[in-house]
Order: sequence, then C-alpha cells, then structure tokens
Amino acid sequence: MRIKAVVFDAYGTLYDIQSVAETTEDAFPGYGEIITQVWRIKQLEYTWLRSLMRRYQDFATVTRDSLAYTLRMLGLAYQSEAFERVIGKYLHLDLYPDATSALAALRPRKLAILSNGSPEMLDALVRNSGLDRLLDATISVDARKVYKPSPEAYALIGEVLGTKPDEVLFVSSNPWDVAGAKSFGLNVAWIERVTPEAMALACVEAELVAPLTMFKAIRTQMDELGFAPDHRVRALSELLRIA
Repeated sequence: MRIKAVVFDAYGTLYDIQSVAETTEDAFPGYGEIITQVWRIKQLEYTWLRSLMRRYQDFATVTRDSLAYTLRMLGLAYQSEAFERVIGKYLHLDLYPDATSALAALRPRKLAILSNGSPEMLDALVRNSGLDRLLDATISVDARKVYKPSPEAYALIGEVLGTKPDEVLFVSSNPWDVAGAKSFGLNVAWIERVTPEAMALACVEAELVAPLTMFKAIRTQMDELGFAPDHRVRALSELLRIA
C-alpha cells in the first residue's frame, strides 16, 4: 500500500466540536452543555434525513436549523444576536492540539479535508485556524448535494486529488464516517478518543448520565455496520506510523 493522500474529516477530527460549549453557556447560562450535545446530535441527524429525503440543504442551513430546534425544545427565548454568536463559533472551532504538527509531518503526501461543511463555512474555518497553509484541498460534499456517508461524497476525493481509493488514507473520529469511507473502499484510520472501558466507567459512576456522556455513548463508539477501520489510533500524532 502506497498512500499518496491523507484526507481528514473536519468536525470532531481536526476540529473539536465540544469547543462550542463555552459560547453556548455564555449565551444561555445553565444550558450550555445540553445545547451543545443536542445541537450536534440533531445536526448530524438532519444531514442523514435530508440525504434520505433527497431534500438537500447546505450545512450552514442544517446547522442553523438544528440549533433552532434545540433552543425551541428547551423552551429558550433568545435574541438574534445570541443566536448568531453561537452559530459564529462554528467558524472558529478549536483545533485539536496535535492537528497542525500532525499535518505538517505528513508532507509531502497530499493533504485534504472532506467534510459535510458548506464551502463558506469550511473556507472560513480553515483560514481562521491556519490550516490553509498545509492543505492542498478543502472538499465539501456540497459539490454533490448529498452528505456523508453517501458513496457519492467520498468519490469527490478521487475527482479532486486524482487518486484511487487504495491510495488514500481517510481519517475520522466519527464511527459512522469510518464505516462510510471503508464501505467506499478507502484505507481508513479511526481516531478512538474514547475507549469502551472509559465509556462504561463514565456510565456507571454517575447516578444521572450527563448530556456529554450520552453524546459520547451514541457517537464515539464503533457502529455495528459491518465495516471496521484498518487502523485505530488515539491521536492525530500517531498517523505518521501508518501513512
């Protein structure tokens, strides 16, 4: 296997989606954690529902709609300024600490992002975080008007980078994304940031399951879809021994 390109998911893989929590808490004191977790759950759910319904709306719209759902579900009244401040954090998500150094170390391979994010959201996020200096391409599923894990979304990698599936290492921390990429035929590395042991311990130690724990329980463990990753790593910095 000769890897010519390493392609990353963005949200949850290079960028920490939990970094919106401080902003949601500031805008809605006492509700920051529940907003953060429900918002992300509904955001992903809406991408899948819209793909199945064949009623595509871009990720910027999905992100706004899922936040509106979350605030309505919680019965929270809000001014447009608070809503826009929370939405705006998606253009300034925190990078995982090892992201920049890991990408730099993977040169001279082609480096790219393949994300559900809309082009405007991704371009701003990549520019604001400084990754534009390291990436050869930022690929949005908007070009196909269907969300991952549709095969049509992963096909964009070859179209943009000129690679075959077996020449690409796809990296994601999202199990559903791992399954989709592996089903398409890519080499896949899963960033396993939460182990089953840690997950089990978090569930039994608390009398009440916190929103973040519930999110991790349904979104961080490998799904039973019949497709396993080729590699399991705990951090982006471990990718150099694979690619």
